[in-house]
Amino acid sequence: MAADTVGGILLAAVTLYAVLGGADFGAGLWDLLAGGDRRGRAPRQLIDTAITPVWEANHVWLVFILVIFWTAFPQAFAAVMNAAALPLWLALAGIVLRGSGFAFRKEVHRLDVQRILGATFAFSSLVTPFFMGTVIGAIATGGIPADASHAILSAWTSPTALLAGFLFVGACGYLAAVYLVGEAARDGNRRLAAYFARRAQAAGVMAGALSLAALAELHTSNRFLFDRLTGRALPLVVAAGVCGVAVVVLLATPLTASRRWEGTIRAIAALGVAAVVWGLGVAQYPVLLPGTSVTLGNAGAPHATLVALVVLFVVVLLLIGPSFGLLFALAGRRLLRADESAPLGASLGAGAAAPSTRRGPGSAGRQPPILRAAAFTLAVAVALLRRRQNH
Repeated sequence: MAADTVGGILLAAVTLYAVLGGADFGAGLWDLLAGGDRRGRAPRQLIDTAITPVWEANHVWLVFILVIFWTAFPQAFAAVMNAAALPLWLALAGIVLRGSGFAFRKEVHRLDVQRILGATFAFSSLVTPFFMGTVIGAIATGGIPADASHAILSAWTSPTALLAGFLFVGACGYLAAVYLVGEAARDGNRRLAAYFARRAQAAGVMAGALSLAALAELHTSNRFLFDRLTGRALPLVVAAGVCGVAVVVLLATPLTASRRWEGTIRAIAALGVAAVVWGLGVAQYPVLLPGTSVTLGNAGAPHATLVALVVLFVVVLLLIGPSFGLLFALAGRRLLRADESAPLGASLGAGAAAPSTRRGPGSAGRQPPILRAAAFTLAVAVALLRRRQNH
């Protein structure tokens, strides 16, 4: 029971990271495709305004996922980290480079450096979700052996894994575009709302096609998981499809520019992505590594550790939940605005941009101190639990 509960907590954290952090990665895609300075300045301004207050805070869930995974299910964690070491390191590098590019392109004056940092932010926003997707694809196809002790190239380069990587990129772009439609609607900018609505529709259709392709490929690569997805997880798969179709249809109506409907469209899009995550979880339950005997029940940490993690999860929610609520409320009301004089044209192919206003190193998008304190508290608490377990 405790192992199942912690497994559910882990899946919930993955869902939160997908619908929040995924949209941040997708924003980099639209930054890359926005065009030159004149054509791309308005979309980049909206992207910057939308993600600056929250882009660092959303990575709290990634820290939480890793800590819970290695503490609760160390055998599965070790196998994944060994077999998929290369894509994981590349994803980590992408996170670091993406953050550096986004933050520092506002702090420099030289146009050539601005372009390099803008391109770093944009390309890293594509690389990171792609390699994360290949890792999930490797797990889904049974490419991660339970006793993996070294990197396995074939595990994450299979057709299913590569399709999963492209699917992650498409889903991130889809979520970002839908969220940016809402941001434009809040500002009363109908032109930008229509601009991102068209991109959300295109990304949604592409993500749907990639989902069907990955599902069809699973029929060959992992028939057991395919049968589960089209069996007991079928309601969630259907729900994901219905949500996707509903969003694409709604974005084609005048409701796109309505502030009363933008929250509903966002929620439907997020529910669709969440349904995909939970559909995969339900399909492979209780197996942690498909194709092996590693399950929630036989690969978990001692019962006392699992119970402590459940208690810790409640504490973390009490610490982070109100902070996130306040952060998103302030950001939604435009009380946490980006520096509008920043050189938002400084991306790949951008033209000349106005010099940025210096605000001090690392000031862009800094999350509230309580979020950093919560992450530190989580890390310390888990370290103490593991030390007590070893003794």
